[in-house]
Amino acid sequence: MNKSKKSKPTKPPPTAKSAKKPAAVAAPTFKTICENRKARHKYEIMDAIECGVMLVGSEVKSLRNGKCQLEEAYGRVKGQTLWLVSCDIAEYPQATVWNHEPKRPRQLLVHKREMSKFVGRANEKGLTLVPLRMYFNERGIVKCEIALCKGLKLHDKREKMKKADAKRDISRAVRRRI
Repeated sequence: MNKSKKSKPTKPPPTAKSAKKPAAVAAPTFKTICENRKARHKYEIMDAIECGVMLVGSEVKSLRNGKCQLEEAYGRVKGQTLWLVSCDIAEYPQATVWNHEPKRPRQLLVHKREMSKFVGRANEKGLTLVPLRMYFNERGIVKCEIALCKGLKLHDKREKMKKADAKRDISRAVRRRI
Protein backbone atom coordinates (compact mmCIF):
# COMPACT_ATOMS: atom_id res chain seq x y z
CA MET A 1 0.00 0.00 0.00
CA ASN A 2 1.32 3.36 -1.00
CA LYS A 3 1.18 6.13 1.63
CA SER A 4 0.83 9.53 0.16
CA LYS A 5 0.97 12.75 2.08
CA LYS A 6 -2.28 14.60 2.36
CA SER A 7 -2.04 18.27 1.63
CA LYS A 8 -3.70 20.67 4.00
CA PRO A 9 -6.40 22.83 2.50
CA THR A 10 -5.29 26.42 2.15
CA LYS A 11 -7.41 29.34 3.20
CA PRO A 12 -8.46 31.71 0.47
CA PRO A 13 -7.10 35.26 0.73
CA PRO A 14 -9.42 37.60 2.64
CA THR A 15 -11.86 39.46 0.46
CA ALA A 16 -13.83 42.56 1.23
CA LYS A 17 -16.68 40.49 2.66
CA SER A 18 -14.59 38.06 4.69
CA ALA A 19 -12.15 40.64 6.07
CA LYS A 20 -12.22 40.81 9.83
CA LYS A 21 -14.32 43.63 11.16
CA PRO A 22 -13.06 45.65 14.13
CA ALA A 23 -14.63 44.53 17.38
CA ALA A 24 -17.52 46.68 18.50
CA VAL A 25 -16.58 49.02 21.30
CA ALA A 26 -18.39 47.86 24.39
CA ALA A 27 -20.06 50.39 26.62
CA PRO A 28 -18.01 51.10 29.74
CA THR A 29 -19.09 48.96 32.65
CA PHE A 30 -19.46 50.64 36.00
CA LYS A 31 -20.39 49.10 39.31
CA THR A 32 -22.16 51.81 41.28
CA ILE A 33 -21.31 51.78 44.98
CA CYS A 34 -23.63 54.56 46.13
CA GLU A 35 -25.53 57.47 44.67
CA ASN A 36 -26.67 60.79 46.09
CA ARG A 37 -30.24 60.90 44.76
CA LYS A 38 -31.27 63.88 46.88
CA ALA A 39 -28.63 66.05 45.22
CA ARG A 40 -30.52 66.10 41.92
CA HIS A 41 -33.63 67.30 43.77
CA LYS A 42 -31.96 69.85 46.06
CA TYR A 43 -29.49 71.38 43.59
CA GLU A 44 -29.24 72.61 40.03
CA ILE A 45 -26.19 70.85 38.59
CA MET A 46 -23.95 73.23 36.64
CA ASP A 47 -20.94 71.02 35.79
CA ALA A 48 -19.58 67.63 36.87
CA ILE A 49 -16.19 65.90 36.77
CA GLU A 50 -14.88 62.43 37.54
CA CYS A 51 -12.16 62.20 40.19
CA GLY A 52 -10.12 59.47 41.76
CA VAL A 53 -10.19 58.96 45.52
CA MET A 54 -7.22 58.28 47.81
CA LEU A 55 -8.29 55.36 50.00
CA VAL A 56 -6.87 52.92 52.54
CA GLY A 57 -7.15 49.16 51.93
CA SER A 58 -9.91 48.58 54.47
CA GLU A 59 -11.95 51.37 52.84
CA VAL A 60 -11.79 49.65 49.46
CA LYS A 61 -12.89 46.35 51.02
CA SER A 62 -15.81 48.12 52.68
CA LEU A 63 -16.77 49.81 49.39
CA ARG A 64 -16.78 46.44 47.63
CA ASN A 65 -19.45 45.43 50.16
CA GLY A 66 -21.41 48.61 49.29
CA LYS A 67 -21.01 50.27 52.70
CA CYS A 68 -20.94 53.96 51.79
CA GLN A 69 -23.19 57.01 52.24
CA LEU A 70 -22.92 60.26 50.28
CA GLU A 71 -26.02 62.10 51.56
CA GLU A 72 -24.16 64.40 53.97
CA ALA A 73 -20.91 64.60 51.97
CA TYR A 74 -19.60 67.68 50.22
CA GLY A 75 -16.45 68.85 48.45
CA ARG A 76 -13.97 71.34 49.89
CA VAL A 77 -11.08 73.14 48.19
CA LYS A 78 -7.99 73.59 50.39
CA GLY A 79 -5.10 75.27 48.63
CA GLN A 80 -4.69 73.45 45.33
CA THR A 81 -6.29 70.16 46.43
CA LEU A 82 -9.85 68.94 46.42
CA TRP A 83 -11.22 67.02 49.44
CA LEU A 84 -14.29 64.87 50.01
CA VAL A 85 -15.55 65.70 53.49
CA SER A 86 -18.07 63.82 55.65
CA CYS A 87 -18.41 60.81 53.34
CA ASP A 88 -19.29 57.85 55.55
CA ILE A 89 -17.48 54.65 54.57
CA ALA A 90 -18.29 52.03 57.21
CA GLU A 91 -15.51 50.17 58.99
CA TYR A 92 -14.53 46.81 57.52
CA PRO A 93 -15.21 44.20 60.25
CA GLN A 94 -12.31 41.88 59.34
CA ALA A 95 -9.70 44.68 59.44
CA THR A 96 -9.74 44.78 63.28
CA VAL A 97 -6.77 46.89 64.46
CA TRP A 98 -5.87 48.35 61.04
CA ASN A 99 -9.33 49.77 60.38
CA HIS A 100 -9.97 53.29 59.08
CA GLU A 101 -11.89 56.22 60.53
CA PRO A 102 -15.36 56.20 58.88
CA LYS A 103 -15.86 59.95 58.28
CA ARG A 104 -12.30 61.10 57.66
CA PRO A 105 -11.67 63.63 54.84
CA ARG A 106 -10.43 61.95 51.67
CA GLN A 107 -8.37 63.60 48.96
CA LEU A 108 -9.84 63.66 45.45
CA LEU A 109 -7.47 63.28 42.53
CA VAL A 110 -8.13 65.65 39.63
CA HIS A 111 -6.07 66.87 36.67
CA LYS A 112 -4.58 70.35 37.13
CA ARG A 113 -6.58 71.83 34.23
CA GLU A 114 -9.87 70.59 35.65
CA MET A 115 -8.88 71.65 39.14
CA SER A 116 -8.08 75.22 38.13
CA LYS A 117 -11.39 75.47 36.28
CA PHE A 118 -13.32 74.11 39.28
CA VAL A 119 -11.50 76.17 41.93
CA GLY A 120 -12.35 79.40 40.16
CA ARG A 121 -16.03 78.55 39.88
CA ALA A 122 -16.33 76.92 43.34
CA ASN A 123 -15.39 80.19 45.04
CA GLU A 124 -18.40 81.97 43.51
CA LYS A 125 -21.17 82.85 45.91
CA GLY A 126 -23.99 80.31 46.11
CA LEU A 127 -22.10 77.42 44.47
CA THR A 128 -21.12 74.24 46.25
CA LEU A 129 -19.34 70.99 45.41
CA VAL A 130 -21.60 67.95 45.85
CA PRO A 131 -20.66 64.31 45.20
CA LEU A 132 -23.26 62.68 42.94
CA ARG A 133 -22.09 59.06 42.94
CA MET A 134 -19.22 56.77 43.77
CA TYR A 135 -18.42 53.76 41.59
CA PHE A 136 -15.82 51.27 40.41
CA ASN A 137 -14.74 51.90 36.81
CA GLU A 138 -14.03 49.11 34.30
CA ARG A 139 -10.51 48.67 35.73
CA GLY A 140 -11.83 48.28 39.29
CA ILE A 141 -10.64 51.69 40.51
CA VAL A 142 -12.86 53.78 42.80
CA LYS A 143 -14.06 56.99 41.17
CA CYS A 144 -16.27 59.78 42.49
CA GLU A 145 -18.38 62.04 40.32
CA ILE A 146 -18.46 65.47 41.92
CA ALA A 147 -20.59 68.34 40.65
CA LEU A 148 -20.62 72.10 40.94
CA CYS A 149 -24.16 72.91 42.08
CA LYS A 150 -26.41 75.80 42.92
CA GLY A 151 -29.06 75.33 45.60
CA LEU A 152 -32.70 75.36 44.48
CA LYS A 153 -35.31 77.45 46.27
CA LEU A 154 -38.58 75.88 47.40
CA HIS A 155 -40.55 77.59 44.62
CA ASP A 156 -38.07 76.20 42.05
CA LYS A 157 -38.66 72.68 43.36
CA ARG A 158 -42.43 73.11 43.22
CA GLU A 159 -42.25 74.42 39.66
CA LYS A 160 -40.04 71.49 38.65
CA MET A 161 -42.54 69.02 40.16
CA LYS A 162 -45.47 70.73 38.36
CA LYS A 163 -43.69 70.44 35.02
CA ALA A 164 -42.91 66.76 35.64
CA ASP A 165 -46.58 66.06 36.57
CA ALA A 166 -47.85 67.86 33.47
CA LYS A 167 -45.43 65.96 31.24
CA ARG A 168 -46.48 62.64 32.82
CA ASP A 169 -50.20 63.46 32.34
CA ILE A 170 -49.65 64.35 28.68
CA SER A 171 -47.76 61.12 28.01
CA ARG A 172 -50.54 59.09 29.68
CA ALA A 173 -53.21 60.82 27.59
CA VAL A 174 -51.26 60.15 24.38
CA ARG A 175 -50.85 56.47 25.26
CA ARG A 176 -54.58 56.04 25.97
CA ARG A 177 -55.67 57.54 22.65
CA ILE A 178 -53.31 55.47 20.54
